[in-house]
Amino acid sequence: MRRWMALSIMTLVVTTTALAQDSQLRRLSTGDDAKEWEAVGRLNIGGTGFCTGALIAPNMVLTAAHCLFDKQTGVRIDHGEVEFLAGWRNGRASAYRSIKQAVVHPDYIYAPNVNSGGVGNDLALLQLDRPIRNGKIEPFMTEAKPERGDKVAVVSYGTGRSEEPSLQELCSVLALQQGMLVTSCTVDSGSSGAPIFMVQDGKVQIVSIVSAKAEVEGQAVSLGTSLGAPLAQLQAEMVAQQDQLDRRLGAGVRQDTGAKFLKP
Repeated sequence: MRRWMALSIMTLVVTTTALAQDSQLRRLSTGDDAKEWEAVGRLNIGGTGFCTGALIAPNMVLTAAHCLFDKQTGVRIDHGEVEFLAGWRNGRASAYRSIKQAVVHPDYIYAPNVNSGGVGNDLALLQLDRPIRNGKIEPFMTEAKPERGDKVAVVSYGTGRSEEPSLQELCSVLALQQGMLVTSCTVDSGSSGAPIFMVQDGKVQIVSIVSAKAEVEGQAVSLGTSLGAPLAQLQAEMVAQQDQLDRRLGAGVRQDTGAKFLKP
C-alpha cells in the first residue's frame, strides 16, 4: 500500500456520522468465516512483500498495477516472481498458482507519489499457470457502477494480518471522481489490490480495487480504481498480448524444418 496523501476534492463531504456507521475489520480465521471469500488471496511478490488479489475468472486474478513495480527502483517486477495463494489462512491456501502472464493497464504510469490520474488506471490482470476449478473457489463477478452513498465491503490482507484475510462488511462510497472511488473502508499496507464489493440482487460483485490510502480533511479514506472501461481495456490488452504470443509460437513451429539431428 502506498503512503498517505492529502486530497483536495471539492465535491467530497466526510461526516463523522457516516464514518461511525462503518463496521470494524473482522478476521476470517476459520473455514466457515472465510468460505464465501476463498477467491480472495494473498499475492506473494518477489519474496519481499505482498498484495491482495481476487479471482474474476478461473485463470484470472485482478489486482493493483503498482503491486507489480519495485518500490525502490520503479522497475517492473518479473511476473515469474509472483504467486497467488487463494484463500490464504493460517499458513495454508485453498489453491497455489504461479503467474503465466501479467498485464498492466496500458495507461498506467508508476509513480512513488499517489495521484488521482494514477489511481484511475491502477489495475493489473494476472493469468494463472493453471485455472482454479476445485468446486470450493468461485470467481467473483465485476460491476462497474457504484454511486456515492452506496454501502460496500472490502476483504484484504494487511500489516499485522498477513496470515488471514479480514472483512469489513460495511463502509461507504464517499465520492467518485476522475476514475477514482473514495471510500471510508479501512485499508493498510498489503491491502493494495483488495476487492471492494457490493451486493446486488443477492450477488456479491467487485466494484473497485484498492489502490491507496489517503486523508481528506483529517479523515482516513481509501482510494479505489473504478472498473468499467479501464477493466475492459485491460482485458482487451490481455487478449492482444496472448494473441501475439500465440503467433510467435506458431511461427516458431512453422519454421521447424523437421530435420533430425544425431549425436556424433
